[in-house]
Amino acid sequence: MVLRVAGSSPVSHPVSLTRRLSLFALLTRVRIFYLLTSNAFRSCSFRLIIVNTTGQPNSTLLPLPPRNNCTMKKIFALALFSTMMIMSFGQMPGGFQRNGQQGQMPTGRFYGKIVDAANKGIDAVSVVLLTTKMDTATKKPKEVIVGGMLTTNTGDFSVESVPLMGKYKLKITGIGYKAVEKQVAFEMPNRNGDQAAMLSALDKDLGNIKLELDNQVLGNVTVTASKPMLQIGVDRKIFNVEKNIVSAGGTAVDVMKNVPSVNVDIDGNVTLRNAPPQIFVDGRPTNMTLEQIPADAIESVEIITNPSAKFDASGGTAGILNIVMKKNKRVGYSGNVRGNVDSRAKVGLGGDINIRQNKLNFFASANINQRKSIGEGTITRNTLGLRPNNSLQQDESIMEGIFGFGRVGIDYFIDNRNTVTLTQSFMRANMDPYSKSSIYTDTTSDGSYDNVQQRGVNSENHFRNTSSQVSFKHNFPKGGHEWTVDATYNKGKNENNALISSDYYDLPGRIFSRTYEQEQVASGNNENLVLQTDYLNPLSDKSKFELGARASIRKVKSGTNYFVIDGNGFKLPITAQNIIYESNDHVYAAYATYSSRFKKLAYQLGLRAESSTYEGEVLNKGEKFNTDYPISLFPSLFLSQKINDNSDLQLNYSRRINRPGFWQLFPFVDISDSLNISHGNPGLKPEFTNSIELTYSKTFKNRDNFIASVYFKNTNNLITRYLLPEYVQAYDSIMPVSTYINANSSYVTGLELIGKNKITKFWDITSNLNLFTSKIDLANQPDPDQFPSYFIKINNTIRLPKNFFLQVSADYQSKIISSPGGNGGGGQGRGGGMGGGMGMYGGGMSAAQGYIRPNYGVDAAIRFEFLKEKKASVSLNVNDIFRTRRYNSHTESAYFIQDAERWRDPQVFRLNFNWRFGKFDANLFKRKATKAENNMNMENVNF
Repeated sequence: MVLRVAGSSPVSHPVSLTRRLSLFALLTRVRIFYLLTSNAFRSCSFRLIIVNTTGQPNSTLLPLPPRNNCTMKKIFALALFSTMMIMSFGQMPGGFQRNGQQGQMPTGRFYGKIVDAANKGIDAVSVVLLTTKMDTATKKPKEVIVGGMLTTNTGDFSVESVPLMGKYKLKITGIGYKAVEKQVAFEMPNRNGDQAAMLSALDKDLGNIKLELDNQVLGNVTVTASKPMLQIGVDRKIFNVEKNIVSAGGTAVDVMKNVPSVNVDIDGNVTLRNAPPQIFVDGRPTNMTLEQIPADAIESVEIITNPSAKFDASGGTAGILNIVMKKNKRVGYSGNVRGNVDSRAKVGLGGDINIRQNKLNFFASANINQRKSIGEGTITRNTLGLRPNNSLQQDESIMEGIFGFGRVGIDYFIDNRNTVTLTQSFMRANMDPYSKSSIYTDTTSDGSYDNVQQRGVNSENHFRNTSSQVSFKHNFPKGGHEWTVDATYNKGKNENNALISSDYYDLPGRIFSRTYEQEQVASGNNENLVLQTDYLNPLSDKSKFELGARASIRKVKSGTNYFVIDGNGFKLPITAQNIIYESNDHVYAAYATYSSRFKKLAYQLGLRAESSTYEGEVLNKGEKFNTDYPISLFPSLFLSQKINDNSDLQLNYSRRINRPGFWQLFPFVDISDSLNISHGNPGLKPEFTNSIELTYSKTFKNRDNFIASVYFKNTNNLITRYLLPEYVQAYDSIMPVSTYINANSSYVTGLELIGKNKITKFWDITSNLNLFTSKIDLANQPDPDQFPSYFIKINNTIRLPKNFFLQVSADYQSKIISSPGGNGGGGQGRGGGMGGGMGMYGGGMSAAQGYIRPNYGVDAAIRFEFLKEKKASVSLNVNDIFRTRRYNSHTESAYFIQDAERWRDPQVFRLNFNWRFGKFDANLFKRKATKAENNMNMENVNF
């Protein structure tokens, strides 16, 4: 149907008569166009042309009022046009229905995503669609609600059944963010548009809508930049791994080397403010070590230096490092394929994929990497006492192997307020370390060596780990009101065999003396079940209440058997050294927090209660160990004072517990290195830490950022490494043995500065300075010296012409007291592989009896982006460019003086390729209508 005003120029505008797929049936039967021009009004003459479904026009000259009454004619024309429009809608075909009734206005859908400054989806944000209507009572326009919802946990929203004809306002509000209002409307294509254009008009994608933080409440203070590498919040820092090209193709250890506040030694052991943190993956503890997590599978790392009562109270004196794995929930499909090869001819392959269709979101990732690690080291020791001697040990090691990592999961969106997620992860690794050592001994301390031992350690290490998680989230109608519950089950298995061969020679002359061979066969299994539920209720726009409960049940069983191999190749068991150890660890917790705001002061009060039980038993010896803490309370307090629009002052306090890890408790005696014999201590007690931190943050007009934090930590029953003389049966001698003890207490005071500065339009710098001092109070032993220490880390990102990017990072660590030996409850560094030669992989250094000398290193990478939308990239990175990063320690006690220096994997180059693919299109997976559904043939529809 066409309304045409005679005397006018033929300009047309389509009237939207659409509602989902019923549009097609409608458009094949009737089309409405109107044209009103000033010429028509001046001439005051009309001709109505009706075009029927066959396309043939019927022209009718309409009678109008007398010509001398032009105003009346104009009114008549408008009334006629309105009547025809109403008639046309009232005569829509039966296929165009709503709720079984004909003649309803066609509807469409607005959808999009609410994101923060880092383009990360924000959940539980209120999205309301409003329109203006005339109030029949007051005769004044008023706003009425058309629809609305709370965003999903990825920030997605969808407002459906919206009438196509009309103008709307989208109102977005979220606790901690500034409200946003946005005018929206449907834009219909012209009459020559195709089906895809029409469907796109029906489903209006509003894109990503970014919310700014409202600094009046407890919220994140973002280090602002386009696509920032680092964000800084009131309770955490967020390091975006995608922007860190130096770690591409590596592991989580390589990522941590560039994270502010985090230090990584050459063995991959991680410390946060000079203490071991707890490692989380996706907000839950993990059994995996950092070297078992590919860097390319990580989205970001959250650094939580002082966790609130909401978080697990256990896990080290330093806080939490939460590794967030990649996952996307945008409508459509996306993914990437990657590969790398390093200068040692080792390759890596991997990929990710996400598919979102209707109520299902599928995600999967896989990585397989070859590794070759090369290390060298030197240890000199002067043994004191009744049998003084001097020794020199020179080590070389090579570890080759392969590890694979896979992750698959699915989100099922039951409706806009309920989501179920299933996730399964797999890890498998086979590593074959080999080390050889030359140990020279001067038994008379006269300056000349009497004998030399040539020792080789051949090992085979196999690791398996699976992790399963199911979670449910319910959003209540009120914005931010939600309830979540999840269960995580981890299961791991390891097998470690080491063959230790030693040939002894007398000096001078290198005369063969004897041969000694020993085999260590170790295996273990671990299971961990975590159940957790959290509830959040925003009581008002200024306050909210949270509470939750958690149960963690861990069971570990491990055994080691020792054998001596005689001259005929027969293995003779050393039953006295065999260890079969089993432990059960139960932790039950509940917490509550309350957050509110008074004028410019925001605060959060929290309290967590935990009950823990640990039971360990050496099964083959009948030794039992038990540690119970029926109820322990862990309060937290967070205050945030807004000074002005660009600066904030924050004060927080928390109490935490660090329960000893398995390797610290396991009484296995590793004798693979005669100068670094070690074992755990099953009698260790948990350590308790009180932390207080004062932070000032400021954002400058040029959007540079500055963060300054002063912190103090007091730990009681500090778990620390310690060297003691013990009888070692394998060597039939009293020797220094490294183990763990509980010190009386320790004190750490520090100042940390973080800055993000845009030097030029193309050059950004993120810098970090941590200045601190540590004091350890030992029980019945001399206290180590106290002295100031500092750590500096700088990351430069430079945007070069022609889509090139350069990144250079450097770090420097001064002389420090070695970090305490706590493992933070999960996944620290290498994870203590058995039989690998402790001299090369983590042995011997005592925190309480020595210090580490200064060391530094520089890493660099360059990346080139190409193809359309920069979907492909090639990068080249290199670690420790100047071969300066090494571990150099000094240990001293009443029994010995030892200096050790080791290096590992300097100057390794890696070439990486990455290709992103995908399409975020709401129409991509739109359900195809069938002839039966629409009573028509879709292929014959023309627009």
